[in-house]
Amino acid sequence: MFCPFCGNHFSQLVRFCFSCGKSLEFLEEQSKEDVINLCIGYFNKGHSYDVIVDMMSSLHGVNISLRSLKTKLKQAGLYRRKGYSSTHAVRNAIGLELRGPGQLFGYRTMWQVLTQKYNLRVKRDDVMVLLQELNPRGCEMRARRRFIRRTYHSMGPNYMWHADGYDKLKPFGLALSGCIDGFSRKVLWLVCGPTNNNPSVIAHNFITCVRNLGAVPMRLRTDCGTENGIMAAVQCTLRHQHTDYYSGASSHMYGSSTNNQRIESWWSIFRKGRSQFWMELFADLRDAGYFNGSHEHQCLLRFCFSDVIQKDLDECVTLWNSHRIRTSRTASCPGGVPNELYYLPHRFGSRDCGFRIEETELDVFPESRQSVNSCGDQNIQEYLDLVVECSQLQKPINWESASELYLWLKEIAQL
Repeated sequence: MFCPFCGNHFSQLVRFCFSCGKSLEFLEEQSKEDVINLCIGYFNKGHSYDVIVDMMSSLHGVNISLRSLKTKLKQAGLYRRKGYSSTHAVRNAIGLELRGPGQLFGYRTMWQVLTQKYNLRVKRDDVMVLLQELNPRGCEMRARRRFIRRTYHSMGPNYMWHADGYDKLKPFGLALSGCIDGFSRKVLWLVCGPTNNNPSVIAHNFITCVRNLGAVPMRLRTDCGTENGIMAAVQCTLRHQHTDYYSGASSHMYGSSTNNQRIESWWSIFRKGRSQFWMELFADLRDAGYFNGSHEHQCLLRFCFSDVIQKDLDECVTLWNSHRIRTSRTASCPGGVPNELYYLPHRFGSRDCGFRIEETELDVFPESRQSVNSCGDQNIQEYLDLVVECSQLQKPINWESASELYLWLKEIAQL
C-alpha cells in the first residue's frame, strides 16, 4: 500500500499517512469496494464459497471469512438458490445465443453462458426445458451422439475436377500427378514423372485429358501451389467465352489441400492399395545401400522404374473406374461404377455439366506439345539409352526386371 500524496509505503491500511499526515480514509472505502467487486466477479463465474475465500487469500492477499463473504454477497443481492431471473429474460438470452454458434450448445454449456455472460440466475433444469422447446432439432441431434459430417454436393460429371500432386514417392525421384471427377469419382489422369512441380507439366496433363474427353469442366479445384498456375490459366481461358455463372475466372477455385476432399480421400485409398508396395520396395533398396537419394541415383531409378510404375498406375485407374462404389446415406452423390456415373449421368438423375471443346482450341497452348523424358536429365537419359542399346537389353516389364536393370546399370555407371 502506498500513499497517493507522498508515495510512502505502508505494511497495512491506516487512516492517516505517517509521512505527510494526509487522511487516507477514502482508500479504505475504495479497498472495500474492490474486495466486493472481486467477490462478485468470482461468484458470477460459478466458483463455490470456499474457493472464493481461498482465491481472495491466495491471489489478492485479502483474508475474508466465509460468513463475511456471504454477508457481502447478500448485500449485493446475490444468492445461490433464490433470486432467479425471470423466464422471459432467460428465454430472450437463449434466443440470442441460438442465432449463432450457441445452437450447438447443450443445456449445461448454455446454463454456464447464461450465468457468466448474461449474469442471469437460472436452474439448469429450467435451461434444459427451454432448450427442448426452442431448439428441438439440436437437442435431438445431440442425443444421438453422432459426429455430423459435411456433405459433398455435385450437380453432375464435369461439374468439378479435383487435381493434386502425390509426393510420397518423391524421396526416390518419382512424382505423381492426378485428377478426379467430383461427381462420378472417375480418375481422369494419374501420371508418374520426374516432377509434379513444373507448371508446364501439370498443364500438359490437363490439356491432354481435356483433349481425350473433348470437354472442359465447369469448375477446376486445386491447392495454392505455384505448379497449378498455368493449368488454372488454361481452364479460365477455355471458359472465357461461356456465359454461365462460373465462366471465366470463376471456373477455377483455389483452396487448401485439406479441403480438396475428393482427390485427398482417393490418395489415401491409393496408398493402401498401390503406392505402399513401391514405397517399401524403394526403402529396401535404400536400406541395402543401393540408393542414397542423390540426383544420379534418382535419375537411374526413374529410368528403370517409370514405365513399370506408369503401367501399374494405368491398371489401377482401369480397375478403379470400373469398380462399384457403395451408396452412402450421408452422401448426396449416388453410388455406382465411376465410368457409368461419368458417361451415363441421366441414369442417376443428373446431367453432364462440362462444355464441348474442339482440338483446335487446345493447339494454341504451347503446353499441349510439352514432352518430358522419363529420366528427368537429358544427359543421363542419353547415356543410359546408349548403354541399354549397346547391351541389347529389354525394357523391364515388372518390378523384378526393373530392379535387376537398376542394379546392373548402377554397377556399370559406378554409382
